[in-house]
Amino acid sequence: MAKSLLEGTKLRLVFEAGMDEDGKPILRSKTFSNVRKEGTTDQFFQAALAITVLCNDTLYKVERNDSTEIIA
Repeated sequence: MAKSLLEGTKLRLVFEAGMDEDGKPILRSKTFSNVRKEGTTDQFFQAALAITVLCNDTLYKVERNDSTEIIA
């Protein structure tokens, strides 16, 4: 039976940096590596809000990217 092992987690913040000529949002992202794997959804969201205060652009979305190794 195969098992999975959580190797790492990254926090990605996507910001809206304005609008293009077609009226679509211009999105920019910032990724933070070496984030604690044990973090909860609320903790990641609170960290994202704290970082957003330091930025000029509007927060568009927050993503958690987990990397998992599958062991046979």
